[in-house]
Amino acid sequence: MLLAIDVGNTNLTLGVFRGDELLHDWRLKTDRDQTVDGWGVLIRNLLMLADLSASEINGIVIASVVPSLNNSLRRMAERYFQRTPLLLDSTVDTGLTIAIDNPAELGADRIANSVAAFKRFGGPCVAVDFGTAINFDVVQADGSYVGGLLCAGVEVAAKALFSNTAKLPQIEVTRPAKLIGTSTVSALQSGLFYGSLGLLDGILERLLAELGPDTKIVGTGGQAHVICPSSRYVQEVDEHLTLKGLRLIWERVNR
Repeated sequence: MLLAIDVGNTNLTLGVFRGDELLHDWRLKTDRDQTVDGWGVLIRNLLMLADLSASEINGIVIASVVPSLNNSLRRMAERYFQRTPLLLDSTVDTGLTIAIDNPAELGADRIANSVAAFKRFGGPCVAVDFGTAINFDVVQADGSYVGGLLCAGVEVAAKALFSNTAKLPQIEVTRPAKLIGTSTVSALQSGLFYGSLGLLDGILERLLAELGPDTKIVGTGGQAHVICPSSRYVQEVDEHLTLKGLRLIWERVNR
């Protein structure tokens, strides 16, 4: 079995694969203060609760955008699973050509998303990840990753609004019942939802004009299931896109 770990700035996602089947996944808060032993005990307990054996883990792959956690996760893999993990970065052979100014700047999650999107659709394709940031990542038909766009995430925008206004309540981002809010809460919900949707479709419209109308678009990340179903352009939502990309990369490296 393969243990895939996606470390984001806000959330950490774990997935266990047997072959290409995702057996189980968990979404946790990213804890920058967690220790090697803390990670080990936590992950082994999660596996046990899912009736999965830690002894069956024969590979570990990690995508991390939190460098301070890389060493503790690497040591956890070695101590608790006796495995040297594959730490994804732009130097790993993913099958894509990283055709940007400085490949070392590219986040591992964006690489994994692009690999999975290209595997699913071919190119040109766009992976949109609704995380702490909203990432738009573009892969051309020849497998070249050519760059993308980064925007403030939905929850980041919401927190900025709540923290800078004294009277606005903190709310869950969800699709409102109607466009025009008749209360503070419904007005906030409408503004956050339709503001995010407008950003999404506005950028995708420009990308389609540049890349061509046959471009495939897939959404992923924490808010994708809320925003993307209302998009005019997103063809598919896959909450496990990053984990699937990690599996594909691990299999390529270890074939």
